Amino acid sequence: MHLAAHFPGVNNTTVWADPRSRSQIDFSSFEQLARTAERGKFDFFFLAEGLRLREHNGRVHDLDVVGRPESLTVLNALAAVTDRLGLAATVNATFNEPYELARRLATLDHLCAGRAAWNVVTSSDAFTGENFRRGGYLDRADRYTRAAEFVAMARELWDSWTPDGTSRPFAHEGPQFTISGEFTVPRSPQGHPVVIQAGDSDEGREFAASAADIIFTRHGTLEAGRTFYADVKARLAAYGREPGSLKIMPGVTVVVGDSDAEAQEKAAGIRRQQVSPQNAILTAEQIWGTDLSAYDPDGPLPEIDPVPDSEITQGRVRHGDPFAIVARWRALAEAKGLSLRQTVIETTTRQSFIGSPRTVAAELTSFVDERAADGFILVPHLTPSGLDDFVDRVVPLLQESGAFRSEYTGSTLRSHLGLPEPVWKG
Repeated sequence: MHLAAHFPGVNNTTVWADPRSRSQIDFSSFEQLARTAERGKFDFFFLAEGLRLREHNGRVHDLDVVGRPESLTVLNALAAVTDRLGLAATVNATFNEPYELARRLATLDHLCAGRAAWNVVTSSDAFTGENFRRGGYLDRADRYTRAAEFVAMARELWDSWTPDGTSRPFAHEGPQFTISGEFTVPRSPQGHPVVIQAGDSDEGREFAASAADIIFTRHGTLEAGRTFYADVKARLAAYGREPGSLKIMPGVTVVVGDSDAEAQEKAAGIRRQQVSPQNAILTAEQIWGTDLSAYDPDGPLPEIDPVPDSEITQGRVRHGDPFAIVARWRALAEAKGLSLRQTVIETTTRQSFIGSPRTVAAELTSFVDERAADGFILVPHLTPSGLDDFVDRVVPLLQESGAFRSEYTGSTLRSHLGLPEPVWKG
């Protein structure tokens, strides 16, 4: 089993009202969570990215106002206070250039002795693009085309130094990029930084099968996970890859209690904190695409139809067909007699593992044994102490059963993941 820690930041799963919650920008918060993950022998520490403060109904979203630090800068600092933990940065392939980003990632990989990873994301969001010279020029259909060539170009640059330390000129001419010169950073201890792809769409799955080492995904049930796992692994052969060359790691939450009943009660309390009345309305507005401030979050769902091309929310991806989502919500609310807030609570949670330490350990192991995942990216609800219970109470049981490592056996992230060093293609 592979495990990673996601640093919770500006999202609707973090509970900022909890007195244990601390800053999401002070270095001490990043350091504490990273040290906890390394104490638990996790594979890597994962940072998300945001290139513009999100807005909702013309105002900066309240969870964004404290800021979003740049991922690679934070991870360069964490390289000095960790020894084995992988360090994964989310960096956008739409609003960066291959030479500059490949150089920054290679530098991190040297500073941390081969523990760097790049989570490749794309954007077709013109709102975010306003922060950049080219603006929102990239059509949605072109974003993976650019990303695929971007990743290939980065690998060409990393391969432009021989394993024995000789620099060679590079030259690349393609639809997206035409560059030539000499790369300034020697080949890193693990050959290339590990490449992560976040996405569940068909395009995202195909991109991951062709270019990624890890796919960061979401699925809500064991059966959905097995279906996704089988689909993505089956795509690898077309690219000459073995099933073990791509690790599937869904983002999940974990709530641990002394008993299953206590954990369920604790989880319900967390969800009520995450989905406050205000957040319930805000979430529904993102689906309906219109102002719902006149509606009671503890009352029924709005009877109006959603606005399909609404721009009420800026800087956040709108997932799925709003008419289909509204129909599904109405059916659920009617079947269970749920209010608007209760419906949001039931429909917006990630895959959660809830129970006693033994229950959680057994369910995580079952997902891996049943080929629904190769491991998990844990998304705690607190910054920065949200992993403490899991590391202290669940990890020892996973180690005891042989499902998870007791010690690191290698020094690089590729060694943690069981991935070979890339063959030099200079």
